[in-house]
Amino acid sequence: MTTTTSAPAPALESTEKPKRLPLASLAALAVIGFVLVAMETMPAGLLPVIAAGMGASEGAVGMFVSAYALGTVIITIPAITLTRGMRRKPLLLGAILGLILANSTTALSSDVILSLVSRFVAGAFSGIIWGMLAAYGRKISPPSRAGLSLAIVSVGAPVGFALGTPLGSWLGTTFDWRWAFAGLTAVAVIAGVFIAAIAPDAEGQPGTARLPLVRVFRIPGIAVILAVIFTWMLAHNTIYTYIAPYLRTTGSSLTLDVELFIFGVASIAGIIITGALLDRHPRPLLHGSVALFIVAAVVLLAGHTSVPAIIVATVLWGITFGGAAAQLQAALTTTGGADSDVANSFLPVAFNLAIFTAGILGAALLTNFGGLVLAVVMIVAGMAALMLTIYGRRTAFPARL
Repeated sequence: MTTTTSAPAPALESTEKPKRLPLASLAALAVIGFVLVAMETMPAGLLPVIAAGMGASEGAVGMFVSAYALGTVIITIPAITLTRGMRRKPLLLGAILGLILANSTTALSSDVILSLVSRFVAGAFSGIIWGMLAAYGRKISPPSRAGLSLAIVSVGAPVGFALGTPLGSWLGTTFDWRWAFAGLTAVAVIAGVFIAAIAPDAEGQPGTARLPLVRVFRIPGIAVILAVIFTWMLAHNTIYTYIAPYLRTTGSSLTLDVELFIFGVASIAGIIITGALLDRHPRPLLHGSVALFIVAAVVLLAGHTSVPAIIVATVLWGITFGGAAAQLQAALTTTGGADSDVANSFLPVAFNLAIFTAGILGAALLTNFGGLVLAVVMIVAGMAALMLTIYGRRTAFPARL
């Protein structure tokens, strides 16, 4: 007589769809996004004190931002490509640890070369984190709440722009510039511990399902999304980087810190609006965001003599730009499909190339023209981004996520 025993049921841990939105985990990911943005931009607000403290020129210290961006541009795509088979949570925690060590080195260093190297390394780990944040947040969330999960993860970026750099500047000038970097390290440590304790894990991509890097880039719609990212970020960063010359040209009584604070608060409102609409209406939301961004640019140009007009334009600018990261990451994640991690790794590269280009373009234009030319660039590049969103509406920007 023979007996049969049924095989044990396969584990469901890696395939079971999450049923509840992991708000705490997504919030911790957003905090990491805040750290990444603040860490990249903070040296710009501390140039004089860092230069004085290290006995270096402001030009040399200004390279702290460039070195960070360069690390992101060079390392992100190959790193994400090589690690896409790894489980997501250990990879994220490892990248956060690398970021913490690199930033701590910057905080303790008294040598400019060592600081530049540590900034490059920090930028490299930042790119790895940016490349996986959106897809990881989506994987640990219910499919029906994909847009909301991306919006929550993306809220850290505008908060970093709004509060991170000013707060770092205050810490650096009130106490010592090293405390600003140390503060970001402390926030990253707390968020990392929180993620390690409560965040769910997610599988990497199986080796048999991975497309080569070039073929991921050639997925219909990916190149269009990247073109939108570059042109939209170029339109934004050219005037955002040089907003002080614009305000001087207008003769406005608005101070730089008030202008940036208004923009930052409006950006957070933009994230809230995006979170409410992204799941159901991603394509109209994107078209509307870029269109209102252009309207804001026109008001900044035509209404530059009016403080209320500048404030209204800044609010529109912030609202439309605040949700940009979530909308574009959602498009890359959906279009990239199984290769969404690699697709998302293109985002920080395109973003930092736009930052680099905007810095050069803005400096060149301000040498020969007044600050109002920055609003013209915002209009022209914004129009290019809008036309690209219309061109790619079928392959790049789905009607539903």
